[in-house]
Amino acid sequence: MQDKIDTLRNAEVAPQSLFIGGHWIPAESGQTIDVVSPIDGRLLTTLADAAPGDVDRAVRAARASFDKGSWSKASPQERKKVLLKIADLIDTHALELAVLGVRDNGTEISMALKAEPASAAGTFRYYAEAIDKIYGEIAPTASNVLGLIHREPVGVVAAIVPWNFPMMIGAWKIAPALAAGNSVVLKPAEGASLTLLRLAALCAEAGLPDGVLSVVTGRGAVTGEALGLHMDIDVLAFTGSGPVGRRLLEYSARSNLKRVYLELGGKSPNIVFADAPDLDQAAKVSAYGIFRNSGQVCVAGSRLLVEKSIHEEFAEKVAAIAASMKLGDPLDLKTEAGAISSKAQLMKDLGYAEQALAEGAHLRTGGKRILEETGGYFMQPTVFDLSPSMTLAREEVFGPILSIIPFDGEDEALRIANATDYGLASAVWTSNLSRAHRMVRGVKAGVVHVNTYGGSDNSVPLGGVKQSGNGHDKSLHAFDKYIDLKTAWIQL
Repeated sequence: MQDKIDTLRNAEVAPQSLFIGGHWIPAESGQTIDVVSPIDGRLLTTLADAAPGDVDRAVRAARASFDKGSWSKASPQERKKVLLKIADLIDTHALELAVLGVRDNGTEISMALKAEPASAAGTFRYYAEAIDKIYGEIAPTASNVLGLIHREPVGVVAAIVPWNFPMMIGAWKIAPALAAGNSVVLKPAEGASLTLLRLAALCAEAGLPDGVLSVVTGRGAVTGEALGLHMDIDVLAFTGSGPVGRRLLEYSARSNLKRVYLELGGKSPNIVFADAPDLDQAAKVSAYGIFRNSGQVCVAGSRLLVEKSIHEEFAEKVAAIAASMKLGDPLDLKTEAGAISSKAQLMKDLGYAEQALAEGAHLRTGGKRILEETGGYFMQPTVFDLSPSMTLAREEVFGPILSIIPFDGEDEALRIANATDYGLASAVWTSNLSRAHRMVRGVKAGVVHVNTYGGSDNSVPLGGVKQSGNGHDKSLHAFDKYIDLKTAWIQL
């Protein structure tokens, strides 16, 4: 496989256009955005820089396709057939898609293969198979009344997805929205649009009608704002930063009160008790839970809480694993941690490390930029010991930096774990079943792993509490965002 990857790594990537109404078109302004690969800092290609007029064209195409009914009124079996074909095409082009994505955002290829095309194909299959298993309801009423509850597609869905796992997260939003019969306008991140533009082509090849899926690339402050303010979008689903999520809520209030669903990241606590069943395994999983994809994962276990009696021993284990990880060329199958997505993100990560040192944190390993001679953006896996009040323990970094914090007993562990504005993911390591259940109930997060970190599939929802957002991706619960309930009250 490495030979095939090495061949694809140098493939030319043509300048990209917008995909609107089934056609590839330039932005009306003629402006473009440079795509710089984080692997070597070189220009990879260009994106069309969509203006508000382009967004309006995409929304109008989506509304026209929805009203026409070629997709929204198609039978569940017809929609299932197309979604399954999309999944098959993703599988057919999996290596091409994975390499293209790595060149765009720097994720190590070993992770990208599973987390991007493989995950996206699985998500399309999951929702394809779920389409004809979502039923309406009959209400319990008096004998002379029939109360029916219909489930209908909402209409036009806008989806804005981030740069870290564009295909995976894109599929979490596109697949259930399409399965429910909606039309979708997708805006990828400027730093990771290439695989989703390729996905649009595969969807058309699979038979998705024109206008049902459009992809508009551009800057968030222009293209994203235009989607947020558009009067003919019914639902907006977003994964990204808290400040942008707040602006999207404001845009909803200023426009048509479109429903806005947000997944805004986290500062996830990974809690290790002295009675963890296997401390070596816990250390390995904890290290990979923050350093894979260079920490650019919304559910990354960025706060490692360790019981005081094992704090020094366990912290040393984690630091040793971090220091030994193979960091470098993301297109090498042996690489365990790839590139930072952009120079701006790298500088932000390095700034957090400098600030932690200035606040008195103890650096165990890492903290520096490396491989600068390649032109790419690489940072050592970094481990700090610090106190819960320090900036690094409170703010989401989205980089390869781990905060280790000691605790004494369950109560203190919960206080530290919940002392954050976020509530997305978490983990607890213990051999005590009762303690595990107490911690699952006590930790304020949408996901609590026990004796593992990560690894869930489409059978369970992903969503946060507090400032990690609202609504859920994955599982049958994702349909709730893209379906309207309609009551029929019939006098018999």
